[in-house]
Amino acid sequence: MTYNDIIGSIGVSLILLAYFLNTARMIPVNGKLFYVMNMIGAALACYASYLLRYMPFMILEGAWTLVSIYGLMRTMKIRMT
Repeated sequence: MTYNDIIGSIGVSLILLAYFLNTARMIPVNGKLFYVMNMIGAALACYASYLLRYMPFMILEGAWTLVSIYGLMRTMKIRMT
């Protein structure tokens, strides 16, 4: 298993775990943990895609990271101006 595989696998695992925990009602969809898991997972998957130079997933995971950051900020009641 290469470095890219490890980083990407950890990232995707975090995203899937957040989704599973939410689906099982173990964490709320608008909770901080959900957004943090998605943010870190997507950032790692984006980085792995960058290392592979695979632009479609860099865009997807980069956008997922930004959306998760936005959701986390809203949860923490920080206003973006």
